Amino acid sequence: MPQNVLLIDDDPDFRQQAKQSLQDAGYSVIEADGENQAYETARNKKFDVAVIDLILENSDSGFSLSYHFKKDYPNMPIVLLSSSVSELGVEFSLESASERSWIKADILLNKPIRAEQLLQAVRTLTGL
Repeated sequence: MPQNVLLIDDDPDFRQQAKQSLQDAGYSVIEADGENQAYETARNKKFDVAVIDLILENSDSGFSLSYHFKKDYPNMPIVLLSSSVSELGVEFSLESASERSWIKADILLNKPIRAEQLLQAVRTLTGL
């Protein structure tokens, strides 16, 4: 049975490319284009990993979504995707304990990313 990935990004082109790459690797992918749709989707299905874009409706939507998912689904790993370096000039990382204390993600990838990078992150978190 394929593992389920919740893919949350407001860019339909990125979602389609990421979805295709993950499906080609054997994952079942459900998409959401924002916070509300992501919450609703997560309530109705169990996911093995969530891939969340940092900037959705608001510049901190991904942080908020990650926080709530970790609280509500503590065993669901999270890949956080950030374009904050290119769009805002702000870089986030999970290198220090203080950053890991408030960034509720297991892996943080800076956009633009290649399909292989996303696939490797998902494989690492799902154990495949």
